[in-house]
Amino acid sequence: MKAHDGMYIGGAWRPAAGRDTIEVVNPVDEQVMGHVPAGTAEDVDAAVRAARAAFPGWAATAPAERAARLAALRDVLAARKDEIAETVTAELGAPLAFSQAVHAGVPVLVAGSYAELAAAYAFEEKVGNSTVYQEPVGVVGAITPWNYPLHQIVAKVAPALAAGCTVVLKPAEDTPLTAQLFAEAVAEAGVPAGVFNLVTGLGPVAGQALAEHPDVDLVSFTGSTAVGRRIGATAGAAVKRVALELGGKSANVILPSADLAKAVNVGVANVMSNSGQTCSAWTRMLVPADRYDEAVELAAAAAAKYGDRIGPVVNAKQRDRVRGYIEKGVAEGARLVAGGPESPREQGYFVSPTVFADVTEEMTIAQEEIFGPVLSILRYEDEEDALRIANGTVYGLAGAVWAGEESEAVAFARRLDTGQVDINGGRFNPLAPFGGYKQSGVGRELGTHGLSEYLQTKSLQF
Repeated sequence: MKAHDGMYIGGAWRPAAGRDTIEVVNPVDEQVMGHVPAGTAEDVDAAVRAARAAFPGWAATAPAERAARLAALRDVLAARKDEIAETVTAELGAPLAFSQAVHAGVPVLVAGSYAELAAAYAFEEKVGNSTVYQEPVGVVGAITPWNYPLHQIVAKVAPALAAGCTVVLKPAEDTPLTAQLFAEAVAEAGVPAGVFNLVTGLGPVAGQALAEHPDVDLVSFTGSTAVGRRIGATAGAAVKRVALELGGKSANVILPSADLAKAVNVGVANVMSNSGQTCSAWTRMLVPADRYDEAVELAAAAAAKYGDRIGPVVNAKQRDRVRGYIEKGVAEGARLVAGGPESPREQGYFVSPTVFADVTEEMTIAQEEIFGPVLSILRYEDEEDALRIANGTVYGLAGAVWAGEESEAVAFARRLDTGQVDINGGRFNPLAPFGGYKQSGVGRELGTHGLSEYLQTKSLQF
């Protein structure tokens, strides 16, 4: 798609306040494919004022009508699925088949789920002699990442609109074209002017202005824990609501009774998906000591199949960051069994699918989020040891448990300090709450739990 040279504010594309622009670079060939405006605090203020003006009317709109607009949005996204996939592939570098199935396909499911929830949700209930109302929080500032550019937008905007909130979106600067395409879809779906607004720009400028704006009632942010802390501190000073989906270092726990080959192969696929740029990726594989060598051999063989099947990481900075972690893993004594820091191609921001063995829990690669196609395999002695290792990071976003009997896996998963766990390769559920424990964030996305983040409660006594 051709980049817009303005901001989508108040239902129309408007010129940006400043003249600075952001280059959009294709990570496969490193070529500039377009420019978007670098938004300023003035642009953010205009967008927030438009959202504030639109809020009373949208909040008063019947849930059935809000549901109808979301259903229309779902249909537009479905009709433009090929264009969305091609845009994400160009901006992010994801293989086209993956973009079609995941980057374009999942947002259609999520938008549809909120169309249904908006129509069916109990925004009013009787509790004894009280009537309890669920009302929209107000104006939402949504700040989204580049790794799943459309999914993260829909996971914030759809529940906010279902709740009756209005939104100002500041997307990641690496993937702004996908956000502009979404703004076009919102307009095509008939969402009233000002209900959704888009400001492209840099995080320290436009993102910070949005988080600090006094007329923003809730900030929903997905990104690094470091930035999440700053947004949380800013919001706390203003007693402002936040929803923070932050980092992860998820454990894939393979219990002794599990089908080892299946667990290892699915685990490697999980880490390599989206070139490792997934906050919930199972980047620590925990294996019984007596089957460790077998697991390492299986993982190395599985990783070798992904050499030409994954795309690049998003930009040069991210490529160098991931390579730096690989080099640190080697320096701290981990053993490379697949991949390494050398680039597999002369052009593009590619990183080799990498697997480390002999990783110990105190190593940097076992504690910090790498956000690339890098797997660490750790051994454990018994289940208590596995539990201690699995829970031994500051994160608690996701994870997996494998066992011969589902009940055994569930019993172990209930003891994990993490927000979401897949049992024996459980499938993605767009209605299941997603979010973390500890420093992985505050709040939940998806389903009714995601909708509740954008509601506040009022009770009337009779």
